Amino acid sequence: MEIAEHIKYLELNGRSLADAAERAGTDAPVPVCPGWQVADLLKHTGAVHRWAARIVGEPVRERAAQEPAPELSGAELIGWFREGHAALVETLAAAPADLDCWTFVPGVAPLGFWARRQAHETAVHRLDAESALGGAFSPVGAEFAADGVDELLSVFHVQAWSRLRVPQDGPVRVLRVRATDTGAVWTARISTEPLSVERTEDGPADCELTAPAEWLYAALWNRRPLEGSAVSGDASVARLWVEKSRI
Repeated sequence: MEIAEHIKYLELNGRSLADAAERAGTDAPVPVCPGWQVADLLKHTGAVHRWAARIVGEPVRERAAQEPAPELSGAELIGWFREGHAALVETLAAAPADLDCWTFVPGVAPLGFWARRQAHETAVHRLDAESALGGAFSPVGAEFAADGVDELLSVFHVQAWSRLRVPQDGPVRVLRVRATDTGAVWTARISTEPLSVERTEDGPADCELTAPAEWLYAALWNRRPLEGSAVSGDASVARLWVEKSRI
């Protein structure tokens, strides 16, 4: 996806997150994030937005700590979130294509990294806010969802800090992820080393996840149960994902 598309999704999902939070109320529990209320969700995401905007806007070239969110609640907290989200959208849209700033994933162009990361950070937390309303998630969009699955598999879990590993001396487990609507396929090898991922369906797999991209997006980000008819083969591989993949 292009940078402008990621910024568009960041803007849309941030507005939807705030709208859902307003409808639910900041004291409402967030079922998919046990122990959190909507206020915690707004503070976390709002602080991340301001952190990213500072890194891109200054720009910051070394790792920077996040500033804590203010002790606000209700309409004031939602207003604070909306303000920071709008500032992040504006900062990314105005940033130069050759932006030079810090990222936490090596080898990725900074502007593309931050636009993509904040688009999916915000979209996933929009699902969290909607879970507080007790209904179904509103659509994410198939292509955007597939892009988020790719970021999770091919960017996050290939890093040394990922906890997605088999037990020491355990056998390699192969997980295939297939988006039925976009045609995207990933084959991931889970071992005692960081994840190895290929955009292919070559070779056998221990477990396969076959579903529309939006289902895969929510399930792999642990926002819906990774179970049911979408999961075939060895279900212990799916359980390993659930236990070890949370970021």
